[in-house]
Amino acid sequence: MNIPIPKGDPVFDPLGSGKVLLPFQRGPWDKESSQSPNNPRTQVNLVTAWMDGSSIYGPSSSWSDTMRSFSGGRLASGSEWNMPKVSGERYLVWSAPDPATGDSGPQGLYELGNAWANENMFTAAEGIIWFRYHNHVASGLHVEHPDWSDEKLFQNARKTVVATFQNIALYEWLPLRLRNETLPPYPGYQKFVDPGISPEFAVAAIRLAISAVPPGIYMRNRTCHFRDIINIDGSLSPALRLCNSFWKRKRPNVKSGRDIDDLIRGMASQIAEREDNVVVDDLRDYMYGPLRFSRSDLVAMTIQRGRDFGLPTYAEVREALDLPPVKAFEEINPELTRTNPQLLRDVAELYQGDVSKLELFPGGLLEALHGPGRVFAAIILDQFERIRNGDRFWFENRQNGLFTESEIKAIRNVTFHDVLMATFSTEATDVQKHAFLWKDGDPCPQHAQVIATVLHPCTKATTLNYFDGSKAGFGVVICVLFLFPVVSFLVACMVAYFRKSKFKKFQKRRKAEDRAEEPAVGTLACEWLSHKKEPQPVSVDVNENRRVQVFDRAGPPLRSLNLENQTCLNILLSNDRKRKALLIKAPKEYDLVLFFEDENKRAAFVKRLQPEAPGIEQEIRVKELSEKELLKEALTREQRAQIVETFIRHAFSQVLEIEKRDAGDMSAASCKKTRQVLQCELTATEFADSLGLKPDSLFVDSMFTLADKDGNGYLSFGEFLDVMVIFMKGSPEEKSKLMFSMHDISGNGFLSKDEFSRMLRSFMEISNGALSKSQAEDGILAMLNAAGFDNKEIITWEDFHFLLRDHEKELQFAQLNVKGMEKQGKRRLGRDQRVSFICPANSETRRSYFLIRQGLLSPKVYVKPKREPYQRSPVQQKIQHFKRFIENYRRHIVCFVVVYGIMAGVIIERCYYYSLQADATGLPETSMVGIVVSRGSAAAISLLFPYMLLTVCRNLITLCRETFLNRYIPFDAAIDFHRLMAVTAIILTVIHSLGHVVNIYIFSISDLNILSCLFPKVFANNGSELPQKWTWWFFQTVPGMTGILLLFVLAFMYVFASHYFRRISFRGFWLTHYLYVLVYILTVVHGSFALLQQPRFYIYLIPPALLFLLDKLISLSRKKVEIPVVGAELLPSGVTHLEFKRPQGFVYRSGQWVRIACLVLGTDEYHPFTLTSAPHEETLSLHIRAVGPWTSHLRELYTEDKLLELGMYPKLYLDGPFGEGHQEWTDFEVSVLVGGGIGVTPFASILKDLVFKSSVKSKIQCKKVYFIWVTRTQRQFEWLSEIIREVEELDTLELVSVHTYITQVAEKFDLRTTMLYVCERHFQKVWNRSLFTGLRSVTHFGRPPFVSFFSSLQDVHPEVRKIGVFSCGPPGLTKNVEKACQQMNKRDQAHFMHHYENF
Repeated sequence: MNIPIPKGDPVFDPLGSGKVLLPFQRGPWDKESSQSPNNPRTQVNLVTAWMDGSSIYGPSSSWSDTMRSFSGGRLASGSEWNMPKVSGERYLVWSAPDPATGDSGPQGLYELGNAWANENMFTAAEGIIWFRYHNHVASGLHVEHPDWSDEKLFQNARKTVVATFQNIALYEWLPLRLRNETLPPYPGYQKFVDPGISPEFAVAAIRLAISAVPPGIYMRNRTCHFRDIINIDGSLSPALRLCNSFWKRKRPNVKSGRDIDDLIRGMASQIAEREDNVVVDDLRDYMYGPLRFSRSDLVAMTIQRGRDFGLPTYAEVREALDLPPVKAFEEINPELTRTNPQLLRDVAELYQGDVSKLELFPGGLLEALHGPGRVFAAIILDQFERIRNGDRFWFENRQNGLFTESEIKAIRNVTFHDVLMATFSTEATDVQKHAFLWKDGDPCPQHAQVIATVLHPCTKATTLNYFDGSKAGFGVVICVLFLFPVVSFLVACMVAYFRKSKFKKFQKRRKAEDRAEEPAVGTLACEWLSHKKEPQPVSVDVNENRRVQVFDRAGPPLRSLNLENQTCLNILLSNDRKRKALLIKAPKEYDLVLFFEDENKRAAFVKRLQPEAPGIEQEIRVKELSEKELLKEALTREQRAQIVETFIRHAFSQVLEIEKRDAGDMSAASCKKTRQVLQCELTATEFADSLGLKPDSLFVDSMFTLADKDGNGYLSFGEFLDVMVIFMKGSPEEKSKLMFSMHDISGNGFLSKDEFSRMLRSFMEISNGALSKSQAEDGILAMLNAAGFDNKEIITWEDFHFLLRDHEKELQFAQLNVKGMEKQGKRRLGRDQRVSFICPANSETRRSYFLIRQGLLSPKVYVKPKREPYQRSPVQQKIQHFKRFIENYRRHIVCFVVVYGIMAGVIIERCYYYSLQADATGLPETSMVGIVVSRGSAAAISLLFPYMLLTVCRNLITLCRETFLNRYIPFDAAIDFHRLMAVTAIILTVIHSLGHVVNIYIFSISDLNILSCLFPKVFANNGSELPQKWTWWFFQTVPGMTGILLLFVLAFMYVFASHYFRRISFRGFWLTHYLYVLVYILTVVHGSFALLQQPRFYIYLIPPALLFLLDKLISLSRKKVEIPVVGAELLPSGVTHLEFKRPQGFVYRSGQWVRIACLVLGTDEYHPFTLTSAPHEETLSLHIRAVGPWTSHLRELYTEDKLLELGMYPKLYLDGPFGEGHQEWTDFEVSVLVGGGIGVTPFASILKDLVFKSSVKSKIQCKKVYFIWVTRTQRQFEWLSEIIREVEELDTLELVSVHTYITQVAEKFDLRTTMLYVCERHFQKVWNRSLFTGLRSVTHFGRPPFVSFFSSLQDVHPEVRKIGVFSCGPPGLTKNVEKACQQMNKRDQAHFMHHYENF
């Protein structure tokens, strides 16, 4: 309710901005009121309404005790016996700031019973009078009753002083004030009289006295000498200026008790202003205000306070008092109408001429004439009469037994003059008999009425921004708080770096142990590769065939450079920087740049480059230049690779008519670069690299020999182009003839049996080690037997083409896929068009299935006809897709809507409350945005953080999976939902923090009186106005400190929980996530301070916390049981097979997982792994791949050396089993299991369990299982091959269909692997098992086409409405499966329910 100041006001708005507001705060009120129109706001007093001396002794016993000396019943004195103490740090006197000097705080103020006694020197002087009078009475009582205790003396003195105060106020001061009104005689105590202070009295009637206050007060001594007053600037004035005397801490004019005596004498001699409608400027324009606006207007504040209290109008009060109504402003005060009619006209204009709108205080001022008018006089008289008659302890009440009749009479005879005579050193004639009234003939008359013009001017109003000097610090702290995630990120990066380096050292040590160190061959040097790479340590040697061979220090060869066929050898040597660099120019390869240890070793190597054999004519040119120029001359591997890439692209642009911009336009290239590309010739190594094959491959050797027509050991642009034309555009006959010619070395048109075997072996080598040597030989024999070539010594091209008769389609679309070509080719078939693997291996079934996919035949397995697709409009398709989405994810959607609906509800409830219903608290008006944002987000956080615990109650989830709840709650998505809730919670935490940043800023610039109203339990309003600094809110409050700690802890938890850091340092993730205990403790403490509202977090926390605690207790009870390992085996590809004892009562389902800790590696780090054993087996088994530090150290523990050192298998701690989606494979008639890498572990358990249940004829819903095994090479997980082989032998009902995908080999329609397919299919036809895996299952090359596979499932199983898809492996695999399921679920056919786990 700030008061707007008229534009251009000379005091408050001298600049004429028109935006100045006088600060105004509404008064305290009963919080239970103002809730409805029938319950209006009720103001409350901070002290009692009784005239009980609380202005002398304080409003409470504790206040009174602080004033006592506890000796002789006296009040404690200060530096002088007749002066009170000066306030210290914590005394509860009102300590408003001095508007003249800006001094604030309680220091320097007198400790008196009236909290406002120090408002000005004149009220302070009155308080000192009564302080002295108490000690005077107590001293007299002590003389009369020396045996009385201090307490009895104090209480009797206090009783007498209060009675004297009541007598003087009511029977001496009040009649002079009312003039024409008389207080009725005391009727005795009336218990039904309400003595409460009426708002009309407190806010309006009693405030009429401000019109009698003069602008200054005289000071005089006993001899009637009026003192000069020392002003702030040292000048002198005749009187103490009122406007410069508010809340003085430094009092140069009133330093001692004698100065107080002079002030009292001056006040007694001075005549007050007339009580009328005029108020001096000291109160009207220079009343003290808060520091942020040091001056105020008491008249304006009084009028506004009347509006705050909701006072009735002047006319309404007259009517209530049964006074005759006034119909015009002129009737209020006829005398004023006669003497100053313009004033009434001006007031009437302000109220639109309607006297009924005139407010009470202005009306009372207008009617006052030499005293209160009839309205104010009636209000004042009524108030004092009620106070007297309703006070049970009134001194005249003979029934309370406080005083005898004689004592009452004695008190009635005491006047204020008697009090003055008793309290300061003066004669009775120095002060008039009637202290409140001066008449002619009284002693020491004033020489003139005090006027403002003769006094020192009032200090001007000053403003203060409480936030000045705090902006920089506040901004820095906010920035630091928001840098917490950055700090935690840097710490996480450091941890990741050290973990990586430590793990790399461990791997190097393991490799060094696994590989015997071989002495380096030749001369040691460092090969320089480019400016961006560090030189590589190598050893170089020149063999007898004049080939420069470069070896890795560990032994493997890196490159070979042929010098024999070069007519001129260019060698560049550096002539600076210790002369260590050497460059050998290679005309058709990238240059070799070497750095030797010293010049001598370089010279020795150059000498070895000289031809030793006689008859070799080779010119060797040696040139010296600076090292910088030498490196600039070098053609690096990267530059050579760019030339080769451009070479290949332009070859393809010639073959496939690709636009120049796709092949790399060279029109803007330099002539030198164009010449380099066109003159480029590929080495055998570069040719092999472009095909993605090994340089020593037979396939590469044969094809390179065929293409290299001039036999110079390099492929020119034309030679490379001739081969590409046939492979890209040729017919099947041309392609098969080319492959035949590659191995027809003699060119006679036929191959011997050895040459044919060599050709097949060259194709099989492309499998990159997927076949062993014996497997390759078996495959060749099978091919020869299948083709009937057993007895033929020579094989013609016609025989070879006959061999490929069933694979004409593969050969038709086969191309030679070169690096970069996959982006250029436009004729390649999509994978879904090319691959079908539901069908068995025989060609007839495959041909039928191909017709099925084309819609020409119906499936033979089922008699139900295929449903004809119904053509819908795009809008209908979108609606159908939406319906299918809702059907597929209805459980997820329901849970999401429930949780986030409740969260939205609590947010809306808090926001609604603090924006619309909390007006009574004052919070919305103070900081609407900050409060609404912080409380709404806090409510959501209070819900999310506790119930997030339920998503990680693994034991509870496993138990609930077996109940009906599994039909309604997607337990598979528990961790995903945990992440979603966590991300939501951290976002809301940031929003909550931002809301409190706004709040702290607002509270830091709000007056203390506002803060004490908002936070009465925290702040006591002592008038000092200065609020607590922002640093106090941050660092000295429980919510502030706990909030900062929470941000710090959460920053570490969330950063270490990110996918990247979780994979690098699982231990760091595990340890930081244990900080959740600290998070919940800090959160409870954070809200317990109850600054804004009563804490609610614990209400949300208790139910989920109890369930989480129960879940933890179950896990702890299992974790402390040591599990002995009964067997361990180190398998290829870093897989460790552990077999350990099954604990008693350990019941699990196939597909479930456990967490284990190794006692040797530490009992606090648990890692999850899926069980590979089946439920019917007596022991438990795990297959653990060593990919990280913990699993690598675990594998090392079970090596022979470590086991000999330990003497036994290290024991484990086991926690589990825990359920996951894979265990639900039995709930579907058709289940698809997709495993990638080590992700096949859950399916090993499922396959064994399925075959066992079928063998014992257990009733299960699942009728068919398709297992897709995706692996780089089948040798990675040979242990799984053994399990699948066992499953195939026991699977007499053909429940399981296994398909293996070897991704290390290129796709089927690559010419490099066409012959692999031919060999695989012929081998399977003869031996009924895969050439690669030895299994009956079909082996494929490349990655599985999930969309076409799922589509074919819908055709093979048309009666099945739901198909379960279970995948486990790297995220890329599961994402592809999920996309395929989503794409299939858009169709109105079988529904694919996907359950997945990533590792």
